[in-house]
Parts: sequence; C-alpha cells; structure tokens
Amino acid sequence: MEIDSRELRNALGRFATGVCIISAVTPQGEALGLTANSFASVSLDPPLVLWSLQNNSEVFSAFSTPRFYAINILAQEHEGHSGRYAKKGDHRLDPEHFTPGKFGAPILRQALASFECELHATHDGGDHLIIVGRVRDMQTRPEGAPLLFFCGGYRQLA
Repeated sequence: MEIDSRELRNALGRFATGVCIISAVTPQGEALGLTANSFASVSLDPPLVLWSLQNNSEVFSAFSTPRFYAINILAQEHEGHSGRYAKKGDHRLDPEHFTPGKFGAPILRQALASFECELHATHDGGDHLIIVGRVRDMQTRPEGAPLLFFCGGYRQLA
C-alpha cells in the first residue's frame, strides 16, 4: 500500500505536541534558533533526549554538528518566538531572547524547561536527521502553561 505524504502528515498532526526552540552557536559565534516539535526523551541513565532536523533545512549544517546545543520547551507566551524562528531566513536569535548556558548554548528566557545537551549520536531518519543529545545541564520554570501544537495550529490546555 502506498502512503500519501499529505495524508500521513495530516494523520501525524492529530498527535498533540509541545513546541521547542533548538538553539546553538555557529563556529562564527552567531546564536541561532529553530522551532521544532520533534522532541522526545530517550533515556534517564544516561540522560538522553532527541530531536529531528529536516535534511533540506537551510540551517542544516549549523544544527547537525555543534558539540553543544539547547532544547528549550516553550510556554504559551512564546507563541511569537515559535513563529519567528520557524521562518526561513530568520534564525538569528534576538539577544533579548536568551542567555548563554553553562556550556555556551543559548538558553531561552522564561522557557518551561531548557536542556543543554552535548551531541551524543546522529542517525539517518529518511528525510530527517535524528539528533541524540546527552543532557549536561537543565533549568526548569516552576509555573507556566505549555505552548501546544495540534492539527496545524497552536492550542491551549482546557
């Protein structure tokens, strides 16, 4: 049976996800952010998480190879950040949006949680690269509602 890619995308969209901004610093010292909802926990011991990067992303080289990067889980008030860093050509992080983490990765201000990761492994994932990171540091915010994505739009918990 042949799977229609549009129908598959629509069906996958029925799974509600949180929204993250993946952040890294280029070798030239530029802080970049990329919106993603392909975040998942892998292991508690060792502490591993993953996310997926589209192979044809304009910032593929910047996000596929840094030794350290951060996964920042967004709160509802970050909807504007999510839209901004999802756009092509607009991945430079606004200096007011982040602070440097312990290992140099940009940590988004007021994120619900931020995981500063060291690159652990990458795996071919079809049209995406699966990036596994070892959590080296983390920060959490004790309150706040998550930014959710479902069926192609942002949603809120009832």
